[in-house]
Amino acid sequence: MAKVVQYKNPRLKRRTRGRVLGTSKRPRLSVFRSAKHVFAQIVDDEKGITLAAVADTGLSGENKTARAKEAGKELASKALKKKIKKVIFDRGGYAYHGRLKALAEGAREGGLEF
Repeated sequence: MAKVVQYKNPRLKRRTRGRVLGTSKRPRLSVFRSAKHVFAQIVDDEKGITLAAVADTGLSGENKTARAKEAGKELASKALKKKIKKVIFDRGGYAYHGRLKALAEGAREGGLEF
């Protein structure tokens, strides 16, 4: 059972990454979720550079979902400062639920479009 769980996520991530590609005009918003925190970055895959990044480690919130939403808002403000308005959301094989959904909603509230 452990091997199935261990190898499940990289397979999904690889499959999703093959379909989602960020460009200069519309970069990719990539999300990583650990047991305690959420990390997100906006990546231009053509140039191979990270344009903006955020983690919920230093943010305030009563629970992990609230911190993820704040991280989304902060990422949106960083992106808008760099004149990035439209992105492609890369969930990285994770289900669009919980902290991932909260981060996406926070980014939308902050002004990003995807």
